[in-house]
Amino acid sequence: MSDSNTKDSIVERRMRYIERQKEMKPNTVNVKFAGRKPEGSGPTNRHGMPKLPSGQREVKNWPVLDIGHVPNVSKEDWRLEIDGEVENPTTLDWNAFLELPQVEDVSDFHCVTTWSRYDNRWNGVRFKTLAELVVPTDKARFVLCEGYDQLQGSGISYTTNLPLERAVEDDVLLVHRWEGEPLPKEHGGPVRMITPKLYAWKGTKWIKKITFLSEDHPGFWEVRGYSNSAEPWFNDRYSD
Repeated sequence: MSDSNTKDSIVERRMRYIERQKEMKPNTVNVKFAGRKPEGSGPTNRHGMPKLPSGQREVKNWPVLDIGHVPNVSKEDWRLEIDGEVENPTTLDWNAFLELPQVEDVSDFHCVTTWSRYDNRWNGVRFKTLAELVVPTDKARFVLCEGYDQLQGSGISYTTNLPLERAVEDDVLLVHRWEGEPLPKEHGGPVRMITPKLYAWKGTKWIKKITFLSEDHPGFWEVRGYSNSAEPWFNDRYSD
């Protein structure tokens, strides 16, 4: 098959994937919360949820949490591998990442350890842009994200999982700037993922790999007792 035909095929597959996404309902929360009223306080945010989810308190600083390992990843060495149930697996270096469509967004950050930081200004790439680049197959239903950080002495990398329809929401980003400055290393720089409508552990710091999967694969905290769905407005912190 010629390069031209291959590119045409990828474009056609990409358009079919986009149409499938349009048919989904990404704003629907986990089915176990269907019909329940979101819990929280304060004015409503842009998604119609209370600004402060239940069990949270607002902070002005940005606390640092990790699994005991802060990797030193330079922009020159950083790579993002995207594979699994996709038509066009790829690996991006820093320059290729910056060549993708860039967005600025302002969103809140909700940590499962009961604090929330409002109105963070982010710059980065929408997850949905990456999905459209690699073209998930019809089998793709979940994603597993992996970071450069590892549990000390174990070789176990940090991972977290999301349903595909939650990952491709417009405010789920891979960010490299925060408040107009490069993302600090201690917060996941050079690139981390953010998930404003889920607890923040679902957004992998120092992200290095995204794998599209046909079946769910619980991540680092999920296998250690944290909720698989992580819905802040339902106090959904721990597994049943």
